Amino acid sequence: MKRLQIFGLIFVLTFGTLPAQPQAPVIFTTNTTLVIIDVGVKDKSGKVVETLTKGDFAVTEDGKAQQIAVFDFQKLDLDSPPPLAPAPKPAETKPATSAASSGTPTPAANPSGVVVKPGKPQPIIRYQDRRLVAMLFDFSTMAVPEQIRVQKSAIDFIRKDLKPADLVCVMIATTGPLTISQDFTDDKDLLETAVKSFHIGEGSDMVDNLGAGDTSDDNTFSPDQTEFDIFNVDKKLSTIENAAKMLAGFPEKKALMYFSSGITQSGTDNQAELLKLINSAKKANVAIYPVDARGMTASAPGGDASKASGRGSSLFSAAGGGRGGGGRGGAANDTAQETLSTLAADTGGKLFAEDNNLLLGMEQARDDIGSYYIIGYYSTNTKTDGKYRSVSVKVTRPDMASAKLDYKHGYFADKEFGKFTQADKDEQLQQALTLGDPITDLNLAAEVNYFRLARDRYFVPLSVKIPGSEIALAKSKGNAKTDLDFIGQVLDTKGQIRGQVADTIRIQLAQQSLAELSSRSIAYDTGFAVPPGSYKIKFLTRENETGKMGTYETSFVIPDLYPEQATLKTSSVVLSSQRQPLKAAVGKADPRSKNNDSNPLMADGQQLVPSITRVFRKDQSLYLYMEVYDPALGANQRPSVAATLTFYRGSNKMSETETVRLDSFIPSRGQTLPVQFQVPLAKLPTGIYTCQINLVDENGQKFAFQRAEIKILPAATQPPPSAPAPPPGF
Repeated sequence: MKRLQIFGLIFVLTFGTLPAQPQAPVIFTTNTTLVIIDVGVKDKSGKVVETLTKGDFAVTEDGKAQQIAVFDFQKLDLDSPPPLAPAPKPAETKPATSAASSGTPTPAANPSGVVVKPGKPQPIIRYQDRRLVAMLFDFSTMAVPEQIRVQKSAIDFIRKDLKPADLVCVMIATTGPLTISQDFTDDKDLLETAVKSFHIGEGSDMVDNLGAGDTSDDNTFSPDQTEFDIFNVDKKLSTIENAAKMLAGFPEKKALMYFSSGITQSGTDNQAELLKLINSAKKANVAIYPVDARGMTASAPGGDASKASGRGSSLFSAAGGGRGGGGRGGAANDTAQETLSTLAADTGGKLFAEDNNLLLGMEQARDDIGSYYIIGYYSTNTKTDGKYRSVSVKVTRPDMASAKLDYKHGYFADKEFGKFTQADKDEQLQQALTLGDPITDLNLAAEVNYFRLARDRYFVPLSVKIPGSEIALAKSKGNAKTDLDFIGQVLDTKGQIRGQVADTIRIQLAQQSLAELSSRSIAYDTGFAVPPGSYKIKFLTRENETGKMGTYETSFVIPDLYPEQATLKTSSVVLSSQRQPLKAAVGKADPRSKNNDSNPLMADGQQLVPSITRVFRKDQSLYLYMEVYDPALGANQRPSVAATLTFYRGSNKMSETETVRLDSFIPSRGQTLPVQFQVPLAKLPTGIYTCQINLVDENGQKFAFQRAEIKILPAATQPPPSAPAPPPGF
């Protein structure tokens, strides 16, 4: 994955202890933004320069000189570091007085707990000359043997390898929220007790849970976002991001050791969550050091049948379809480590994997943090415009002209959306789309599919789903309507724009209660026509009442299906629980577009709405649609393709449809054969299933199959509105 080019800085908001402990407010001397930069300085021989003073540095923001207000040197190689400072005491709370009556400004507190007060700047460095190391144990990714190995290695590291300057905190993630078992301390007994408190086996049932039965716990997800969290890759990334945010209150550099057995992203999973995590870590000055708890691993060549194939675009890319190694080794291992490697490289850390001695990885993470300078300034730009601010730090001493500086080069300002003009809003959307910094304040899920239209032309429908809880916020302010802005681009491998969309959809809220909005989703769809090739899509949505935005982005491959192939040629697979009249669509890009005529998901005045999240209920039916191209013709000049749909739970076949034989091409679509199923889900137990479509070309002696993971939930407590009758063929 290409390394990000956008950098961030720390916004100093809270200090002292991690959020697990009571927070004391921090006293600042001004109401402007305090920006903290950690700067490493080395001479041409690579040795840390320790003799610089405040006057030896010059800082500029967007080319304008800034006055340094905070300066400190963190020397981390002392044999006897200074004792820990006591936690700051909470400031006394006094009744607020009116500025008009007193003639002086009234001290104000913002939601972050930062108190703005005139006077002498207070110390912000709690851990002087100390190295901060956080250990995050993600048990939801580890099997029991890996949990045991990690626990033993962590205790050995604490007892044998801690240096005098080291302070360590312990964080744990299982099936529930992230917890802090031990705040920063150098007390080995306390740290060992925290590590020994792990409940071996907890969370291990979440490992490789897709296709292994219903091992999820609905209580670990937000009630109004269950669909969006069920495939828990984003949940794992969110856990690391929360850890980085907890550490953001400390201006010092931090090393976050992340112990896991890998994170596998597949298909059209939203890469924005990964990019958001990386940017949050950069802003918090947290370098992530993933430690692969599996150690040395191996698997049979070509993999095995223990793991189902991917979903989304992985179903039709080289990495999908079960072609790679399976199980917990081989290509599956490489995929699981790819995300960890990206996290490490883009935050300044390193990945430690394929080694049974996990202590080496811990020592590497700790030793990477050398002595550095902490520099802070109050920005002269007080605008809350949300724009990117470029920061430059230079050493002004003539004898240090060849010094190498390591620091973050910019940040995004806060924004106050209510004061934006329409031009500001348009500029914000374009900037958010092109700068590359993902925004996930607004949750959304999306699905990219493909269908062949001609030899060198494919239709790519993009379906987007937004949880109604996001729109309910606008309703809660008493508004009768809100607007949603959509903007997106499809780029080829050369960075050329091959398709784009810009649209605004108005949603009426007056007739819907908050409860109704929270339990429903907003669907939007658009489409692009492109030739075969590799592409990247980036899509941005903004709700215009609150200004919340969300990014979806992914890479996908459109294969060239024209040349002769050994297997049956197919499109991607669309799963759905809903067909609706075209007029009932909430959001559609340019309903007059000719693309709609090419969209196979629209026919006879009806639209098949992709599920996207692959979550269904027992009182629903599952619709499946895909296409077969160029099947062989029999003596009667007609195709004959047999199709069945099978549901697996783990290794058990739970249900299979009767065989359907397909022998009629779609008019005006050449040799295109539609594959359509409608399966009631009432008789299937709740749980996670592998849904497999099996296709056999009886004339050409070819076959193909594709798989997708789905989850079936209990029936809704309220009966759903009657659905329109399915069209012929379903």
